[in-house]
Order: sequence, then structure tokens, then C-alpha cells
Amino acid sequence: MNPQAKLIFIFSLLLGSTITISSNHWAMAWTGLEINTLAVLPLISKSHHRRAMEAATKYFLVQTAASTLVLFSSMTSAWHTGQWDITQLTHPTSSLILTAAISMKLGLVPFHFWFPEVLQGSSLTTGLLLSTAMKFPPITVLYMTSSSLNPTLLTTMAILSTALGGWMGLNQTQTRK
Repeated sequence: MNPQAKLIFIFSLLLGSTITISSNHWAMAWTGLEINTLAVLPLISKSHHRRAMEAATKYFLVQTAASTLVLFSSMTSAWHTGQWDITQLTHPTSSLILTAAISMKLGLVPFHFWFPEVLQGSSLTTGLLLSTAMKFPPITVLYMTSSSLNPTLLTTMAILSTALGGWMGLNQTQTRK
């Protein structure tokens, strides 16, 4: 990959993460998440291998569906409250949709099947990026809305993710997954 193009994609990742982490408005948070999604796609598919293209396609489809749910949740919240502030998420339907969207973006237990496949098709550096830095913006949105979300559901998803991840990791023979 061209070094200038790689620099632009890395800068876009930093920009998208910064926009999402520092935003108080739903549209800006969504924009930052989308910038991150679009910036990491060329990094996943840079080897032009069939498995890398498949991983990039899976990543794009899952992240787009999750971003659509984030947008739908924010519009539902704005419709009920009249405000686009992230901390004003008070409607239960919006909270449930946002929980599903963030768990899709993070690869938590009910929506985790895409993540090992994307890691398998990515390089180790890109897999490290997907497993660490790409988690910060959704976790920040989760943290900013945590007072409005169902704590029992979040705890259940966290425990199931930890237990299932450890259990499935024992059965895994491929180191990258």
C-alpha cells in the first residue's frame, strides 16, 4: 500500500475516533463512527486476497447495519425527547436499539460471529487495530449513555462474552482467530 494512502487512512481513523469520543450530538457521533468504518476498510483489504476481500465485505455489512441502528435509535430518541443530545437517551425502545447497535459494533455475544472471521482475513496489524483501537469510540458512546441503558442486559452480555470467548478460545486451533 502506498505510504501516503496509509497515512491518510490512519489519520482518518484518528479523526473519526476523536469526533466520536468528543461529541455530544448524535449526528456527530454517528459521523465519527462512519469515518472509522470507511477508513479501516482499505486497511483490511490491502492484500487483495480473496479472504481479505471477504473480511472487508463482512466488516462493512455488519458495521453499516450497526450504524443504521445507531442512527435509528438517535432519531427515535430525538423524536420522543426533542433533543439530539447523547445523554438524553430516555426512551426504552431507543435504549434497546442502541444496546443492540453497540454490541454489534463491539462484537459482543449475540452479535459476535462476524468478528473472528474478519480477524482471520486481516493481517495481524489490522487485527490488532480492530481488536483494540476500533473499540474505543463505541465504548465511549456506551459509557455516555450508560445511565439510560439496561444494566442487567449489559451485565449479561458482558458475562456471556467473557465466558463464551474463553470457552471458544480453548477450542480454537487458529492463532489469529
